[in-house]
Amino acid sequence: MIPMVDLKEQYHSLKAEIDAALQEVLENTHFILGPNVRQFEEEAAAYLGAAHAVSCASGTDALHLALRAAGIGPGDEVILPAFTFIATAEAVSYTGATPVFVDIDPRTFNMDPQRVADAVTARTRALLPVHLFGQPADLPALQAIARRHDLVIIEDCAQSFGARRDGVMTGTAGLAGCHSFFPSKNLGAYGDGGMITTGSEAMAERLRQLRNHGSTRRYHHDFVGYNSRLDEIQAAILRIKLRRIDDYNEGRRRAAHQYTELLHDVVETPYEDPAGTHVFHQYTILTDRRDAIQEALAEAGIASAVYYPIPLHRQAVYREACRDVHLPVTESVCERCLSLPIYPELPPDTVEHIARVVRRAAGC
Repeated sequence: MIPMVDLKEQYHSLKAEIDAALQEVLENTHFILGPNVRQFEEEAAAYLGAAHAVSCASGTDALHLALRAAGIGPGDEVILPAFTFIATAEAVSYTGATPVFVDIDPRTFNMDPQRVADAVTARTRALLPVHLFGQPADLPALQAIARRHDLVIIEDCAQSFGARRDGVMTGTAGLAGCHSFFPSKNLGAYGDGGMITTGSEAMAERLRQLRNHGSTRRYHHDFVGYNSRLDEIQAAILRIKLRRIDDYNEGRRRAAHQYTELLHDVVETPYEDPAGTHVFHQYTILTDRRDAIQEALAEAGIASAVYYPIPLHRQAVYREACRDVHLPVTESVCERCLSLPIYPELPPDTVEHIARVVRRAAGC
């Protein structure tokens, strides 16, 4: 079986380093907010070009804590795409604010700045762009909208660690960038983990309190916070992988470009915005023959996935509130998208094999 992502091969290539780092953590027995967490935050901030990096328990928590720290709450509206994982909208709902879903650009799959501009109201407080599948959103256009209406930008970078737009790393263009270290991400831990980057010292301090029960001093609590801390074991693993992230992303880009060369004439292959650097967390095609292709792949022992079959405004949890929301591009993409296996170690001959199966199923 060819999986969507092969985590075993990457672990085996790092086994000696990772096993030694884990043994050191176990010997030191400093498991919560220890030295690896602090060093990882410093190293990740330096890599991304951010003034501050505050780790937390998951990418979902990163979004929630960033919105809370930005002062988003009941009565506010946050504009975001409907073509993304539910966590993006959940984080808005956790604060008591209202998620406002807008349509996407049919090429990039990221939210369309014109639709964003049309959706701004007197209650809008924030824009929440998602750099979907590793493709940076149109940040300059969104920044212009934010400046015009005095809005904050919170970036969802769950799938874009190491991606750039106009030479600027995702996660550093807005008030905060929210990162996920779910195991299958470009920079993945061996469990859940997250991080928020920000250029604001006040924001960073607020985030450190929010993730740790509203406290900066033991048993002194300034407000109701959360228990959302990256553990020392995951930080030790992430420090090792961070040193290789550019190589990992380049491996994904190599596989993606090979797919595109082999498939561009039979399906709609991913667009790469020339102003950005796509890091291909997923390689997602569009086709009217999705079911036939997915069935052929399964018969050949090749994994595939639909990210995402149901847009957020059609999910049961938001359907009633969004009964008058119509997002034709999003809805069309959800019906036609299919993601193929991609990971840094994916061999070129395996990409060729997968592409042959796709071409045959597409009728070529």
